[in-house]
Amino acid sequence: MPANAGGVDDVYRFTVPNSAIQPATGITGSVVAVEGNFAPGKTWTTLNMGLSGGNWTSTLGPLEPGLYYYQYSARPAWNQDAIAFRNPASPQEVTSKPTWSTLFVDGPGAEWLADNPHGGALQDLTYRSKVTETDRSALVWTPPGYDANRAEPYPVLYLLPDEGQSYREWVELGRLKQILDNLTVDGDAEPMVVVMADGESADIRGEVVKSLVPTAEKALNISRAAEDHAIAGIGRGAAQAFSILAKSTKEFANVGSFSGEFDEPISKGKAKQINAETDMIRLYVGNVTDPSYNSTVDLTGTLGAAGIEFQSDGSDPETGGTWDTWQKNLHDFAQRVFQTPADIGPSEGHLALEPHSLPAPGTTPTPWIDENGVVTFETGPEFANANNVTVWGNFGPAGSWPRTPMTKQPDGRWRLTMPVEAGSYYYKFVVEGSDRKDTTNPTTVLSEPNWSTFQVPGDDTLRGEYTTPVAPASRGKVEVMEYTSSASGNPTRQAYVWTPPGYDPDRAEAYPVFYLQHGGGQTWTDWIEVGFAAQILDNHYLKGDIVPMVVVMANGNGVNFPNEITQRITVAAEAQYNVSSAPEDRALAGLSMGSQAALSTLYTFPGQFAYIGAMSAFTNPPANANVAAINEGTKLLRIYSGDIQDFTYPNTLSLISALNTRGIDHEFAPIIPGPHSWDVWQKALIDLLPRLFKG
Repeated sequence: MPANAGGVDDVYRFTVPNSAIQPATGITGSVVAVEGNFAPGKTWTTLNMGLSGGNWTSTLGPLEPGLYYYQYSARPAWNQDAIAFRNPASPQEVTSKPTWSTLFVDGPGAEWLADNPHGGALQDLTYRSKVTETDRSALVWTPPGYDANRAEPYPVLYLLPDEGQSYREWVELGRLKQILDNLTVDGDAEPMVVVMADGESADIRGEVVKSLVPTAEKALNISRAAEDHAIAGIGRGAAQAFSILAKSTKEFANVGSFSGEFDEPISKGKAKQINAETDMIRLYVGNVTDPSYNSTVDLTGTLGAAGIEFQSDGSDPETGGTWDTWQKNLHDFAQRVFQTPADIGPSEGHLALEPHSLPAPGTTPTPWIDENGVVTFETGPEFANANNVTVWGNFGPAGSWPRTPMTKQPDGRWRLTMPVEAGSYYYKFVVEGSDRKDTTNPTTVLSEPNWSTFQVPGDDTLRGEYTTPVAPASRGKVEVMEYTSSASGNPTRQAYVWTPPGYDPDRAEAYPVFYLQHGGGQTWTDWIEVGFAAQILDNHYLKGDIVPMVVVMANGNGVNFPNEITQRITVAAEAQYNVSSAPEDRALAGLSMGSQAALSTLYTFPGQFAYIGAMSAFTNPPANANVAAINEGTKLLRIYSGDIQDFTYPNTLSLISALNTRGIDHEFAPIIPGPHSWDVWQKALIDLLPRLFKG
């Protein structure tokens, strides 16, 4: 099981010994990864691992509370197939998927999935199949306090898995025991018995109704009355449940369809009988990435056309055709059977079921983003012969960078569709280990030619709230300022300049000015192209959170930055814009290398910039730093850092220790979860801006 990394809650280090790969796979892997449901919407994704000290490791998090399932994989080379394997130190946990392991992250929002010490019990049930004439098995959950001699028999819920699933997956991946334990202990579900059946049968009615049900009724204290019987299933299991309903209408009064379909004709007479004998039929499905989404939409039409009464839970906008969705389906269904629910409508936040289709292949620009934040990436046909194509981007937890597999289409293009929360994103295609640009996305990143960007609108996340474009009339203006640099040869360089709405070059009072620096390997365009600084500034200004200011984003590469900023950049800005030269009207901040630039300027020219911000910060004060001048001339020195995944984290802690030791006044902002990434720096900028020029 992965361990908490550095003792930090919900950040996990996955580890597998290098020595385990060859025995498990038969190859010597040079490309090793951990794969799991770590991407948005619990989409399956891949995180490359690094070899250190005989172990392959990768760190990921914070992980939201819930159940994760994962495996390791190895490739001899990028253009060859990956072979999945399980860490041999871990026991097999998933019957039908022997390479998978699970990780449950406890915490707020996942209480319903957590172990309950007062829960029920699991037991195996063997029965004789009249279909196969062999002994078969089912898994049974009995509720807390189950009484085999209770006068009133228990109601019973039968569950059927999808094709390719084991009936044991209801427990192994569906967390059925925990879900039913918690619902029953909390009094939210009627105490019932649950029988998880094997759906591999050519005659599902004969398997369930004629074979399993009679055995269960003999072995368990369960009711024989139809009103106390429920049946539900996933995918094929849902279709089997409907088939049983159509052929044995008086057997089950409650039916649930999880990502299901059913296309058999239903006569008006049969529909009338179903309505008379059935208490509830309820349909569930994930978002549009669920392969059964349109099938479920069609099912509503089939039932409606036949006149069959049913309930729809709508579409779950968060997850697709995964156990994460079916866990929620089971949680809802179990609260509705054998009792009268408060309402029969969709769960809160669920969307109406409407037919869904993607744009035709070759539609540009890409990616395509629908109104619910579902994003579809597509390559051209030029990678038709590739073994594997993934999308690398900041879609992982806290802005980390997994590689999410794309699926090859019949025309040779590769596609990936997944839900993404509101915010700004950067990505590239990785084709057999080689980085490629999405050439049908017109955005560019000067410092990273293979990157493209996009933005998902919305205010339900911090980054979404501040990177969503405001109305054109409320936007500031972004211009390019040229200046002569002190770099070798005194080249002409450029800087981006953001001016606020209503900027007046002739205003009597000069504007305060904020100089914002990029990091190593970046340049003057990155804060605009990747950091979405203009949108962040626009949103802050529209909210009235910041004073009108001018923001200058210059090139900090290859120069003595304290001299460059004081002798070249500020001089050019003051000549070309109506900005103040007074120290109390100047701010300077930067990320990573830019933090070094800002702090070095503070130590070299104390009092020239009254506001200093350092993100993913390093650079301790030198021995000759004038502490008194720094404290006297600085109104704010605020330090930011990502968590232990940020490789400058130890340097930031060293900086804080040094500032404390030297007596330099400062603020250490709360740690921002995430690695050395734009997600962290955007959140730092969002926090810093309202603090400027107000002290």
